[in-house]
Amino acid sequence: MATRSPLLATEPDSGSVVYSLAATTPGSGLSVAQGALELVPIPLVVARLRAGRLDYENSNRAFTRAGLQHERAIDPLILSFLRTGHDRADVNWSTGEAVERRHYRLSFALIPNRPEPTAVVSFVDQTAEVRTEETLRREMTTDSLTGLPNRGGFTDALEAMIGEGAPRWAVLMVDLERFSRFNACLGSLTGDELLITVARRIKGALRGRDVLARTGGDEFGVLLTLDQNDHEADHVARRIREALATPFRLSDFELRVSCAIGIAFGYPAIGDAEDVIRHAQVAMKRSKSTKSAEAYQTRALDSAREEFAMETALRRAIENEQLHLVYQPILDLATGRVSGFEALARWTDEQGASCPPVRFIPVAEESGLIVPLGRWALDRAMQTLAGWDRQSGGHCGVSVAVNVSPIQFQRDSIPGMVERALAAAGLGGGRLKLELTESAIVADPDRIAGVLMALKELGTVIAMDDFGTGFSNLASLHSLPIDLLKIDRSFVTGMLTDRDQLAIVRAILGLSKALGMDTVAEGIETVELGQTLGALGCTYGQGYAYARPLDADAAYAFLVARNA
Repeated sequence: MATRSPLLATEPDSGSVVYSLAATTPGSGLSVAQGALELVPIPLVVARLRAGRLDYENSNRAFTRAGLQHERAIDPLILSFLRTGHDRADVNWSTGEAVERRHYRLSFALIPNRPEPTAVVSFVDQTAEVRTEETLRREMTTDSLTGLPNRGGFTDALEAMIGEGAPRWAVLMVDLERFSRFNACLGSLTGDELLITVARRIKGALRGRDVLARTGGDEFGVLLTLDQNDHEADHVARRIREALATPFRLSDFELRVSCAIGIAFGYPAIGDAEDVIRHAQVAMKRSKSTKSAEAYQTRALDSAREEFAMETALRRAIENEQLHLVYQPILDLATGRVSGFEALARWTDEQGASCPPVRFIPVAEESGLIVPLGRWALDRAMQTLAGWDRQSGGHCGVSVAVNVSPIQFQRDSIPGMVERALAAAGLGGGRLKLELTESAIVADPDRIAGVLMALKELGTVIAMDDFGTGFSNLASLHSLPIDLLKIDRSFVTGMLTDRDQLAIVRAILGLSKALGMDTVAEGIETVELGQTLGALGCTYGQGYAYARPLDADAAYAFLVARNA
């Protein structure tokens, strides 16, 4: 008489099938009852390893209905399990193509006490779960506005390219210029319409196998497979620019959209998709200044890292007051007396290395550190001037000029900052000259005019620095309360040997005289040059012919000696 025990049970946590005992018939050994198999609603098959070959001993109707008896692709999986000698195993397995593809979780359980390795294999259909997961994954990696892959989807495609070991490929990062202005002025709906249209145009400029993604607000990524050489990426970049060259008609406007394009080339040894994207973005940043597509160079990333390191060190230096000011004398060319000083920031880092302003000032402007740096410089300069007054027993007879960055002029409340600095030092506004570049003055004339009028009410002197190197609007220059023009050293240095430069200096001096403004010539290297400028009508001058920038004590000593 046969004794029966449960054939199988399930683990509630994992959903896997656990096979225990089958039916035992005296004299025939352990066998699996067909009736027990049919009680299970999922496909089951009993297979054994006989003489090194796979033999299907039994199966249930669910196995047949699923058509799994024709799937020879599962044979190697079952054989592999039977040969390992393990008691249990689980593996994922899929069959079919496209929408007909089915996904199963195969669970193997070895039947004990058999003379030949025999296992029960169950097939748990996970197709619904897998398709739901794929749908969610698609939604997570797709940009809802354009229908293109988003940053995650683009990274996945790039990682797949790297995993396949493709020999030649490239990543292009495309950034739209002026998009934030379009979005702010025309509204987000029009901005969305522009992004959709841009995506279509870029897609039309690509080949069928190229991958286009929207990786950020107005940033697109392109993954190219290269057939011939790296010049293919340049050709694609040119086609993208040409596609965007035609004006976009949005609402009642026709807008021309330009873009910056950075290119990074891939190679089989590269291991991180994010590195490639970052390289392309570094090149894209350079493209914004050169106005042409740029390929990533190793030195570009090194420079970016150096800038970030400098930004960190500069922030710490500003917080710990590790910077200092030096003062370059400004002389009256008619009398030779010191009329003032220009305050200049200097930085010696914690290692004792001197960092020139041409390096740290651009970093400060880009990072926004120029605002606290500019405030510190103004406060320190006014306190130094007040100290000179105390040393001289009254008015020491000079003013101090402080440069104001265009970035600070846009972001900071300059009149309030100046008023507080003057009040803290106990000085009148006439003791301060604020030097502004042309770009700061002409960028937004209406707003700037209001700021400059507020500064004039405080009594400060307004100087336009580096005059002649920018794109000054003479009408704006005439209408703004500017007291002084500084002639850039590029015109001054070679004027004695270059007729063109001499003509430019004469023109600037004539213009300033017609507008009732004083002038300061920068970069006077010889006494002869200073005398010539004075004869031409230049009011003031500064340069190494008179003195290099000096620390506060040396500057005061120079003032006393020169004006004695």
